[in-house]
Order: sequence, then structure tokens, then C-alpha cells
Amino acid sequence: MRSDLPATVYAFPKQRKEPMTDARHVRNAVARFDQVTDASDDDRDLAFANIKKAARYYDVELSEGSWHELGVKPQRNRSATAKKAAATRKKPATTRKKTATARKKAASTRKKTARKR
Repeated sequence: MRSDLPATVYAFPKQRKEPMTDARHVRNAVARFDQVTDASDDDRDLAFANIKKAARYYDVELSEGSWHELGVKPQRNRSATAKKAAATRKKPATTRKKTATARKKAASTRKKTARKR
């Protein structure tokens, strides 16, 4: 469980963001480094040091020499965009349920039609 992980496996230990438990997660932490919000420059220094240490441990090659090459600031209006995306994700879930129900009805209709033939 993610909640059971110690703070030392996170790139950003204060925020408990970007866990690095294997090579894939280290590459993911590098890719998403600039997406972490509410992180100071000191937090980013620590996070990049943690990423470098984990990269050495898991034999991941980093082309970046400092966290400034990864991105300084997160995207503007990130929280507003995240709220909008969350609202959008909720809509398809209800549509999928209706679609699944419609599929069941269509399959049932096909079976009935096949029996009549």
C-alpha cells in the first residue's frame, strides 16, 4: 500500500508525491517533476537529489544535471484544469453504465432473434 511506504521512497517526501519503488517509477517521477504543485525550490532540490539517488540504485540514466532542466514551475491554472478533468471523468462513467445496460439488452435481443430463426 502507498500509505505504508516510508517517506524516503518519495521524490517529494513532505508532500508524499512521486513514489520511486522501481525503475519505472523513477522515470515517471522525472517526467512528472514539473507537475507537482506547492513545492518550494528547496523541496525541488531535495526531490531531484532523491531522484538522482534512486536513478543510481535502479540503473536509470538521467540526461538532466539539475532540476531546473526538468521544469521550474507547474502549469498555470493546474488546479482549475484538474477540477474540470475530474468533472469530465465523472460523466463518462454514467454513460458507460448506460452503454453496458444497452449492450446487455442488445445481446438479449440477438439471442431471442436467433432462437426464433
